[in-house]
Amino acid sequence: MDPHGTAELRTENLVLRRYHPDDAEQLYKYFGSDPDMYKYSGWNPYATPEMALETVQHFIGSYEDGHSYSWVMAVRGDTVAGTIGAYDYEDGQIEVGFSVAKEWQGRGLATEALKKVLEHLTENEGISCVTAWCAAENTASKKVLEKSGMKIIQSEKGGLKAGDNIYDKLIYEYRK
Repeated sequence: MDPHGTAELRTENLVLRRYHPDDAEQLYKYFGSDPDMYKYSGWNPYATPEMALETVQHFIGSYEDGHSYSWVMAVRGDTVAGTIGAYDYEDGQIEVGFSVAKEWQGRGLATEALKKVLEHLTENEGISCVTAWCAAENTASKKVLEKSGMKIIQSEKGGLKAGDNIYDKLIYEYRK
């Protein structure tokens, strides 16, 4: 099966779409300037308006790659509620990650998006295994991963360093 890359996907409440340059402003505002958004990952590609624009341009540039999967979770027109993507494709396996802006958390949007992405990757892109990880302390992400049908396959004591903090790392996988 040939990969198609980032196709627009729709769910009941979301449009999962490709990044647009004007998304950078919302991503900086809702993700880059809020330390809680990168507490468990230590990764903040939206830390400044310039970094946010660079990151968005990187995602846009990667769409030529058939194994590039980077979406904005859009609600109510073009409001950015979150991001979701899959990366590091190798031998039929890919890793997925997601983030939802604080004001949109607790509404099931991450679970809705992840279920759709898992379906797309395994049914339309021919990817046999999708993995993800989260800090054991990140109960919200654990719930999303589990409600989406992912199963925990490994726990690494102290396996995740985010800033000055060290967390146990939980690794999940999904197979169709």
